[in-house]
Amino acid sequence: MDVNKVMLIGNVAKEPESKEVGSGQTFTKVCLATNYRFKDSKSGEKKVKSDFHNIVGWNRLGQNMAKFLKKGDKVYFEGRISNNTWTGKDGVKKYYTDIVAQQMVMLGSASQKVDVKKRAESAEIVEEEPGEHPF
Repeated sequence: MDVNKVMLIGNVAKEPESKEVGSGQTFTKVCLATNYRFKDSKSGEKKVKSDFHNIVGWNRLGQNMAKFLKKGDKVYFEGRISNNTWTGKDGVKKYYTDIVAQQMVMLGSASQKVDVKKRAESAEIVEEEPGEHPF
């Protein structure tokens, strides 16, 4: 049995970008920042390290990502890791990793407006993604 599952909670680091591939399918890319807090072993100082993840949502999920997400939003993504390669103009093979989203749930604190809750309820979607990656 194989498992390829990722669960992330973080903040949208920049505005979502939507694109259409030749087959007419649409996808949206979001950069998600997750923070790791730790205490420096030498200085004892508390520090924060941020990791950035490329999230790709296809079709209806991607449309909802573009429609409802904005920079700074707290969001939960569930999906799978997708490792990809491409050859640059210089002929050098390049590598990148995406998280292919299968579920998105918008999160927020109780102090936020009620419309955020409505956005989250309408944005919770589970969807199958296509088998082929356009990159």
